[in-house]
Amino acid sequence: MSAETARKFEQLEEQARSLLLTFTAAGYEAVAPAIIQPADIFLDVVGEDLRGRTYVFTDPEGTELCLRPDLTVPTCRLHWDRYGRADASGKYCYNGPAFRFQPEGSDAAHPREFRQAGIEYFGSSNHVAADGEVLLHILEALKAAGLEDYSVTIGDLSIFAALLAALPMPDRWRQRLRTQFWRPEAFRSELQELALDSAAATEGIPGELLEAVGNARPENREAAVVDYLERENIELIGARSAAEIAESVANAVEDAAAEPLSEETRNLLATYLDVSAPARAAGARLKDLAQASGVNLSGPLEAYEKRLRQFASLGIELNKLHFSAEFGRTLEYYTGFVFEVLAPELDSASPVAGGGRYDKLMRVVGATVDVPAVGAMIHTERLLTAVQGSGP
Repeated sequence: MSAETARKFEQLEEQARSLLLTFTAAGYEAVAPAIIQPADIFLDVVGEDLRGRTYVFTDPEGTELCLRPDLTVPTCRLHWDRYGRADASGKYCYNGPAFRFQPEGSDAAHPREFRQAGIEYFGSSNHVAADGEVLLHILEALKAAGLEDYSVTIGDLSIFAALLAALPMPDRWRQRLRTQFWRPEAFRSELQELALDSAAATEGIPGELLEAVGNARPENREAAVVDYLERENIELIGARSAAEIAESVANAVEDAAAEPLSEETRNLLATYLDVSAPARAAGARLKDLAQASGVNLSGPLEAYEKRLRQFASLGIELNKLHFSAEFGRTLEYYTGFVFEVLAPELDSASPVAGGGRYDKLMRVVGATVDVPAVGAMIHTERLLTAVQGSGP
């Protein structure tokens, strides 16, 4: 180990002690979730971006495993293994390595192996209070580590979900748009596609296959695809199964028979995603947008305003918070309030901290109902870089 590497290791260890001291003093239990995790759990919930960057391997018994790409899911597993029930509350903190492939190459801000220090809060029915507590303790920890200058980007997926649910469109279109939310360019392309002539939905699909699947009962659609492939001597090669092909063709048939997405709906969604403003001003803009469009968003907007009041009561500086409607972080398990902390020494693609609410995530580890949960992590190498003022 070089002297420089040894010095950085010591600095990270000292920083970790400061971060964990802040968290444990606030009542969070220090835990150390396993580094090796079941791959299927992560690959199901982390989203398209992180799915392709997770280190996956198979053990000698044939079990597919992965090196944890973050510590939230492992902490969920730890909490569920400990209590096994949805009404159990728990507060945990941690500091340890996570692993992600970096397609554009590893560097100081984006290493393949990096440390995360963070907190997770399960079981609180007071969502607003829990959201405020987590953001407060993350900011306190950053300040204790020496970070003074920062800004916070916030978003709220519950507002988007309520807007999407209120607009007239088939449920499968809602799902398509919901899936693309974390990729703004892809979302806008999907929005444009749904507004085009519906007949375009079946372009490129053989007419005989369309007829076979379209006329079959839902339970017989997979068999119709298999029969078609056999008649045409087409071998099923690739990642898509006959069932997935049948579902895709059936959706295309239904899309072709549906009215295109109205211009009014498309413009409303596009206008919503364009909302980007200081936290206080954003609330007013969203309320005006809802009133002008006749869409009832009173529930999530009242929660948004209540959350800001909670932040202010905790001493969080609202002038440092900026709302972006299209912001959802890159992890697709979030369901509500989300945030990232940015330092001027690092670019916007390298936040020093981030987190949010993920009330459905506990289902993947065994829960049969939603479990209130919110958490956040600090990227400690980036924090050290920002504090030392030596950004890329």
